[in-house]
Amino acid sequence: MARTIAKDHDQKRAQILKSAARVFAREGFDRASMTQLARECGISKANIYHYYDSKDAILFDILETYLRELRDLICGLEMEGLSPPEKLHRVVAEILLAYQGVDDEHRVQTSGMSALPEDQQRLLRGYQRDMVNFLSAILSDVAPDVFQGDGAKLRSATMSVFGMLNWYYMWNSGADAQARRDYAALVSNLTLSGVKAL
Repeated sequence: MARTIAKDHDQKRAQILKSAARVFAREGFDRASMTQLARECGISKANIYHYYDSKDAILFDILETYLRELRDLICGLEMEGLSPPEKLHRVVAEILLAYQGVDDEHRVQTSGMSALPEDQQRLLRGYQRDMVNFLSAILSDVAPDVFQGDGAKLRSATMSVFGMLNWYYMWNSGADAQARRDYAALVSNLTLSGVKAL
């Protein structure tokens, strides 16, 4: 007879992922052990194996869940009726707000993705690419004369925006929502002013 799934299965799985992200971010994926993960989760090692058969499976699930949910949130934003600059402000603010509380996942994404098999990395890079393309399209609409026919310049500008946002968690991870909105406005205004000078 098949084993039934516990009512709190999804909640426990989310707890394991959050705790594991904390351990991977602190110790590094290679140095972290299933024993450490179990201790951080407050459950037995056997219980972790009920959910995941390996440390690698946990790493993939952390990154797949994090990046898919971030991609769906950002690429699914309602933008109807907004001008290109308003779209930029909206997207940049939402990205920075979405980063709140997920510093560990962000660090694991930066340092741990290369430990995964190529097919899994390809899937995760696809989520990242969707977000890059989404922001690129907005920047292209902001300054069509600047970026027309110059994909390299558009990519550089897009990645510069992500760079400003991604570094924020390194030096101001405890910032509240208002501080994030303020910084997002700064990034958007810098970008809007900067593309005019290109």
